[in-house]
Amino acid sequence: MMTDPHQYIERTSGRVRDERLKADRLVHLIYSNVREKSGWLLRALTSKVATDIVAWAQYDHPLTMNAVAIRRAIADLGIDLSEILEPSAIRSLRDLFERKIAYWRTRPMIESRNAVVSPCDARMIPDTLEPDTRLFIKQKFFDLTELLGCDRPQWIDAFQGGPFAVFRLTPDKYHYNHVPVTGNVVDFYGIRGRYHSCNPVAAVELATVVSKNKRVVTVIDSDVPGGTGAGLVAMVEIAALMIGDIEPAYSDSAYDDPRTPRLGEVLLKGQPKSLFRPGSSTVVLLFQKDRFAFSPDLLANVARCDVKSRFSRGFGRTLVETDLRVREDIGTAL
Repeated sequence: MMTDPHQYIERTSGRVRDERLKADRLVHLIYSNVREKSGWLLRALTSKVATDIVAWAQYDHPLTMNAVAIRRAIADLGIDLSEILEPSAIRSLRDLFERKIAYWRTRPMIESRNAVVSPCDARMIPDTLEPDTRLFIKQKFFDLTELLGCDRPQWIDAFQGGPFAVFRLTPDKYHYNHVPVTGNVVDFYGIRGRYHSCNPVAAVELATVVSKNKRVVTVIDSDVPGGTGAGLVAMVEIAALMIGDIEPAYSDSAYDDPRTPRLGEVLLKGQPKSLFRPGSSTVVLLFQKDRFAFSPDLLANVARCDVKSRFSRGFGRTLVETDLRVREDIGTAL
């Protein structure tokens, strides 16, 4: 699998693109041979200590704090400098990873009140937890009870059988997460876990990998005055290899006065909510049954048979990601 290509569909152009997966051979080794033969080593490699060491070497080592390293990374990752809000503030690879962009200009948002928007720049797979339809995520990426926590049965019941989407961020992406709907915060909590890679190999080789990682869950009631009208929406922000922290950073305007979302507070759709520090990571959105419908093009893309996806090969069914941008519409409230 490690030499197999992984492709996705670029939403803006409709083109099929090849993804360059970082440390691909190493990830494949860890999640095949190491997992099978040395479980203790896999646990060590996905610990907080290991992910902090790797992140330091990649983003905080003195050799990353120079103009040459930054220029090389910008070219290698294909980062658009014109989007960055404060280019002069980029003095290390960590600064580059945690960059702020002029999202109000570079990531325009649809004006429809009932539209639900992407929480991040990411590659996305839509699906549903309804029985007798697509159950691959429940069986492979996450278990709903494990994902939301056993002590929150009310949310497990609320989202059982509903649509959901998995958003996979890669190291080149803008790593602020934004609010997908306007609504009132009814729950906000963290769950401890590991730091597994979000490389497709990890999901294919290790069942329910997403719900094994450290994560932050925010449940938003969008059925409020001025809200999106999509019912309850759960946003699950998930740590991964080299992602040691999920820093709350909600702002009502631009990136001003960032804070932790508060119970009872109304969050505005499209505004920054948190920052992944740093690496690659995942966000999962959960919706209630019959309250939300995905955009037709996203549903069509996931079933494309002409795209070489590792998820399709690993799970034995057609599963193709669509690359999209934060604040881009992904569907509508019903």
